[in-house]
Amino acid sequence: MKGHWIAGAALAVAMGMAAPTAAQAQAAGAFDAPVFAAASKVQPKVVAWRRDIHQHPELGNSEVRTSKLVADHLKKLGIEVRSVAKTGVVGVLKGGKPGPVVALRADMDALPVVEQTGVPFASKVTTTFNGQQVGVMHACGHDAHVAILMGAAEILAGMRDQIPGTVVFLFQPAEEGPPVGEEGGAPLMVKEGALDNPKVDAVFGLHVVPGDAGQLLWRPGPMMAASDRYEIKLKGKQTHGANPWNGVDIASMQAEIILAFNQIAARQINVTRTPTILTVATVHGGVRYNIIPDDFTLAGTLRTFDPELRKQIMAKAETAVESIASRYGGKGAIEWGTPNPVTSNDPALTAKMKPTLARAARGKIRDDIDYITGAEDFSYYQQKVPGLFYDLTIGNPPGVNHSPHFNVVDEGAMEVGVRAQVLTALDFLSSGGAAK
Repeated sequence: MKGHWIAGAALAVAMGMAAPTAAQAQAAGAFDAPVFAAASKVQPKVVAWRRDIHQHPELGNSEVRTSKLVADHLKKLGIEVRSVAKTGVVGVLKGGKPGPVVALRADMDALPVVEQTGVPFASKVTTTFNGQQVGVMHACGHDAHVAILMGAAEILAGMRDQIPGTVVFLFQPAEEGPPVGEEGGAPLMVKEGALDNPKVDAVFGLHVVPGDAGQLLWRPGPMMAASDRYEIKLKGKQTHGANPWNGVDIASMQAEIILAFNQIAARQINVTRTPTILTVATVHGGVRYNIIPDDFTLAGTLRTFDPELRKQIMAKAETAVESIASRYGGKGAIEWGTPNPVTSNDPALTAKMKPTLARAARGKIRDDIDYITGAEDFSYYQQKVPGLFYDLTIGNPPGVNHSPHFNVVDEGAMEVGVRAQVLTALDFLSSGGAAK
């Protein structure tokens, strides 16, 4: 199909005027009409893909069916496909004109959650996760992300002759984290060259969230928190519950550590700088009501936006565990997992693409949202190249993300996501790529 920019340029030359520059074409929305029409046309497919993926969810590093669905679709569109990061799919669409390279990302994995939405295409899948039998559900909207990017790929493939550069499609596994002991997610995608060959100049991604449908939301700079997973190993001395003085009261020890952690985040750091959260989420220990056990294990998460505050809290947490355990006559140590960096939107790229996102959402945007204390491994791509991550509102389901009730209530909002993915790619490439 022919873009309005091409037609406009020809008309300008015929009338003796200078042809519009790429930047002017972006501002004027040169690709809007054909992209809006194509997004409307592909919308039924996007809905069907999303429902199919929702009904057949797969956990991280196990997205075999989903990745095959994606790869088969890209191949039919004539897009070059390769496999990375266990079950990840990278598609490369070379445009008809030379130019920069832009990447669009969607995550594919589901969560160990028993679905309670009651929709006709609800998941009934069960599997084993960390040694436990669990339900599997797309409780975070990754089903919508995959379907949206599949739709965007179809539109862009149909416009390849007009594309001044290359579009790379990143269908990523294990955003929620790989199984224990495995690599996965964005770190492995980057490690195995998903941003190389061709070398990507910028990357865009979106995430569905509750809210009045069809809005695009983001903030420049730090947007989503850095995430650190930790595990605390406590060692005591087993004894009868009726005689705690004959051993180490490890149950009281862990309770005091939890209280100390709550005080660290609330009372020992400057909370006015950026949001900082230290949470204990699981406590495991003991097998019988009247036996104080030898061992306890606690686990949780630290969420920060400021690298210096992160270091301070980690040091204070380590001191609290060691000192409290020692006072009870036991031992304690905290082990930190692989960190997830802050998801930080490149300021120049964000400013450059604001008009594009505004057009894609028909003006329903907000670029000054509050910090989000959830985390995203999209941050690993942003560490390598300039990136912009934004949210797409999809109505108000009974539950928020990661809830058994979470669902894309307004599937029509996905059309906005398709338009946003396509237009950010086209406008970025048409303006020469560099965020200026």
